[in-house]
This record gives sequence, structure tokens and C-alpha cells, in this order.
Amino acid sequence: MTTPPRDGSRDRRIEDPSNLYLIHPAAHALLGRALAWRVSANSVSIVGLLSGGMAAAAFSQWHHPAAAIVGLVFAVVWLVADGLDGMIARATSTASAIGRILDGLCDHGVFTLIYLSLAFSIGTVEAWVLAVLAGAAHAVQSSLYEGERARFHRRVRGQPLAAAPTPTGPWFVRLYDSVALAVDRAAMPFERRYAAASDREAFAAAYAARAVPVMRLEALLTANVRVLAIVLACLAARPSLFWWFEILPLSAICAIGLYRHRRVERGFVHANAPVPTFLSSEQGQS
Repeated sequence: MTTPPRDGSRDRRIEDPSNLYLIHPAAHALLGRALAWRVSANSVSIVGLLSGGMAAAAFSQWHHPAAAIVGLVFAVVWLVADGLDGMIARATSTASAIGRILDGLCDHGVFTLIYLSLAFSIGTVEAWVLAVLAGAAHAVQSSLYEGERARFHRRVRGQPLAAAPTPTGPWFVRLYDSVALAVDRAAMPFERRYAAASDREAFAAAYAARAVPVMRLEALLTANVRVLAIVLACLAARPSLFWWFEILPLSAICAIGLYRHRRVERGFVHANAPVPTFLSSEQGQS
């Protein structure tokens, strides 16, 4: 049984350490066996959703410290499945609209279950208000972060955007995507500057050198960080701390990351020097 090589769809420079050294290696180690057994990406998404549901059930028992550890184990299984389904889809060229919806459920659906289970277990009006506010903040942050990641990966591959995209698919998918796509529309001056560059490879390298530190900051918006926050809040027997973490620090990180990334773009749009000079400058500082 031969495991396919990594497909290079993720830039290691901007990955969360837990993804680099635990989640993605575990998913990749399972990829060869999954392909040999003809396991579909959608079935892995369902396994991930079930594992995430078990994690949510465990976290709802936050009165018992051991439950947080059990929840962490199931959450790791869920995160591995969430990475493996995409690997299978890319390796077998079986990506589909249904698969994207299932993948979204595997991610956002699990967090919805976690929020609901914690709110039910606390049972106060304050808990429900915090859960709703944190859930709304989470949805906006995730959409924006996923948009930033997709934008970064497209650009470092040398693919400027020809025109501002429009949301497609079911209404809830269009609503979710419209948040990130609004940033794409605002970033069109950068995309036009990129498309007009005489040396796109140099432009991409110069952009990456400046954008990687921003993307590393925004990596704090990953599901992995949220899972760790949930576990710590449950171990402290104060699960509401997770919601405050979502509403305040993560919202601030999202806003700062968006501002810094747009500042990077403006630096290219308004620069007078040719793009290769940017590259030489960045290399000279390294």
C-alpha cells in the first residue's frame, strides 16, 4: 500500500503547529489505507461529524474534568477526519457540491453542536445569549479566515483574480461566502496590479514574504485553537470563558489580521518601484 505524496494544497508557512505536527500527518498516514479500501470523502466527513457530536456530548459534562479529556480525544478524531476527507477528494478528483456541504457540516455543524450542548448544560439566559453572540462571531471570523487562506494560496500559485466573484449555491452557502467575497471585491486593485506585473513569479514571492506573518497571526482563528480553548474552559469548570474568548480576543485578532493584510495589498498597489525590487529587498533582509 503506497500513500500518495502530499498534494501541496496547503502552504506549510502559514499552518497552525498542531496541524503541521499532529492533525495533517495523522490524516496523511490514513490516506493510503482509505484509498486502498475505496473509502469516500463523504463517508469520512460523516465519521468526522459523528466524532464531533461525541466531543460535544463530552464537553456538555464539563462538571467532570475527565469529560474534557474525552472530548479532546473525540475532537482530535473529528479534526483528522476533517482533513482526511479533503485529501481523499483531491486524490480521487471527487470533489462535489454535496461534499462541500458535508465538509461544512463537519466543521461548522460540530461547533454548533458544541455551542448548543454547553448552553443546554448551563441552562441560563446569559449562557444562551453568550452562545448566540459567540456563534455569530465565529461564523464571521471563519468565513473571513477561510477567504484569507484561499486568497493567499491562490496568489502564491501565481493566479491573480480576473474579476470579483459572486456567491453561488444554496442561500445559506451564498450568505456565508458573501462575507469573504466582500474582501475579494475590496482587494481588486491589488489583483489588477498583480495581473499587470511583468514577472508574476517575483510578485508572488514578494507578496508571500509580506503576507506570511499576517497569515500566521490569523492562524489563531483555526478550529484547533478553538478546541483547545473549549478544553481549557471546561477543565476550569467555566465553559462560558470559551464564548468570551470567541467574542473578544478572536474578534480582535480577526480585525487586526484583516487590516494588516489589506495594508500589505496597498503597499503593492501604491508602490512606485518595480515588483522585483520588492523581492530583492525582502531577500536582503533575510
